[in-house]
Amino acid sequence: MYAIIKTSGRQYKVEAGTTLELDRIAAEAGETITLEDSVLLLSDNDKVTVGTPTVPGAVVSLQIKEHLRGPKLIVFKMKRRKRYRKKKGHRQELTRVVVTDIKVS
Repeated sequence: MYAIIKTSGRQYKVEAGTTLELDRIAAEAGETITLEDSVLLLSDNDKVTVGTPTVPGAVVSLQIKEHLRGPKLIVFKMKRRKRYRKKKGHRQELTRVVVTDIKVS
């Protein structure tokens, strides 16, 4: 069984046991959260249910493992011959989660 979920403006294909890195979620490590209104597609063996836009009654449970920061990205702006240079770094705040269960009621 797998599902397509939408969170943080992105879509992910998840199965039970899948580990994901999502944008920071406002919850403590060890907590379990449920995504009810963000299941776009649900596949159970040969039966595929496509939501309009979401699948009613489908719930994906996620357990938060840890909060972390992504790799450092360098943002460099330059205008040639104008002595204009800006260098800035950025690290995205992430949350690592594990999909514990996919249910349909």
